[in-house]
Amino acid sequence: MRVEVADKPLSELDSEFVGVLVFDGDDLPEPLAGAPGSEDVKASYKKATLVHPGTPRRALVVGLGARDDFTPERARVAAAIAARTATSMDAASLALSGPSGEDPAAVATAMVEGAILASYRFDRFKSKEDENGDSKGLEELTVIGDGGLAEAVEAARIGAEAENFARELQDLPSNVVTPSYLAGRAKAIADEHDSVTCEVMGRQEIADKKMGGLVAVSQGTAEEPQLIVLRYRGGGDQTLGLVGKGVTFDSGGISIKPSAGMQEMKMDMSGASAVLETVSALAKLEAPIDVLAVIPSTENMPSGTAVKPGDIITQLNGKTVEVNNTDAEGRLILADALAYAVELGADRIVDLATLTGAVVVALGSTYAGLISNDDAFAKQVEAAGERTGELAWRLPLHPEYKDLTKGTVADLTNASAKRKASTIYAGSFLEEFVDGKPWVHLDIAGTAWDVGREYVGKGPTGYGVRLLIDLARSLSSV
Repeated sequence: MRVEVADKPLSELDSEFVGVLVFDGDDLPEPLAGAPGSEDVKASYKKATLVHPGTPRRALVVGLGARDDFTPERARVAAAIAARTATSMDAASLALSGPSGEDPAAVATAMVEGAILASYRFDRFKSKEDENGDSKGLEELTVIGDGGLAEAVEAARIGAEAENFARELQDLPSNVVTPSYLAGRAKAIADEHDSVTCEVMGRQEIADKKMGGLVAVSQGTAEEPQLIVLRYRGGGDQTLGLVGKGVTFDSGGISIKPSAGMQEMKMDMSGASAVLETVSALAKLEAPIDVLAVIPSTENMPSGTAVKPGDIITQLNGKTVEVNNTDAEGRLILADALAYAVELGADRIVDLATLTGAVVVALGSTYAGLISNDDAFAKQVEAAGERTGELAWRLPLHPEYKDLTKGTVADLTNASAKRKASTIYAGSFLEEFVDGKPWVHLDIAGTAWDVGREYVGKGPTGYGVRLLIDLARSLSSV
């Protein structure tokens, strides 16, 4: 989408549709005041009213509620409402005017993100056009403001479009997005940027490296597993490690899942998609930080060669694990990836994974579960989530949780017999593989899909892309 900043009165805009964000109690700007429809305007949060000032022909006034309650998230949501309305009216161009008296860069960033994310569509497999098939969607976005907003607006565009790329990876079916497909996407990112390099290991190389978790999970599928490593060299004193779970289809293996809803298990690579597109965006932004991304990718399938409950494996760092539930496979491949990220020189690590259904029960789709061994780093990740609207809620680690991870005849078990604190238990298991490095685990099982916010709707969210971009840029400025 083409995005620009224009310092013009609303009456001089060329956009087909205008969205004006206002606080409850504020006067409408010219030429909306007194225009047909203006008498119906109510500025309570999310309330939208169509006004016809003549020039521009159509404007949507979207309420932000009380000024004292304002956060950039409200601008993100309001801009999404304007974008969806513009699309429904076949407008190809949209101009957005934010409220006065707030941080202009933060508001502009949020508006661009909300509009671009709300414009996401996935229809490549439809054989015929639907009722709205003639609409091409939004093609141009103009933010009303001075030229000093250009840098923030461009960064917001790059981040939001990267998140939409991640959403498309999530949306694609698993017979398209295989581990090799993700590896191909990683190679394409490296080919696009001189600052990015890519290395990929296949089945034999993974076995030779003694990554027992990835070997075990992948041995039931005919699809070639891939261990993907991307390096972005932007300069910096330390290297930020990013690890993303890349299970392109999770049947549960021998411990097979119920059939209801199993089609959604194509999205068990949501962490991988977020990490891939974060690296792409950081390269486009030329962020002054070094990033190491490690993505373990495989299918988890039942077959005559699949790993079985009761099997014992050895992870990359030498720890042995009793595989007591083959549907607790994510932690096995993440364990190898985390240990490998440490081996390759990551100074601090964030991993993202659709890891446990328990986090959905605990936090719903509003917050990702956050588990960390480092208070300062956890706070930095939480702050990035607050700024981007990709929220994370910290759950506790405690030595007593370690008792749940202990195996009977091996060092660890991947599934405790006691159904307690399942999300925390999984995080405590992963902590065994970070070698004491500052580490944050984000369980995104509830936030990767079906959140329902105005700017992402009921499908994939791309959760984590904007959070990780914000985190990396904030670390680079420290």
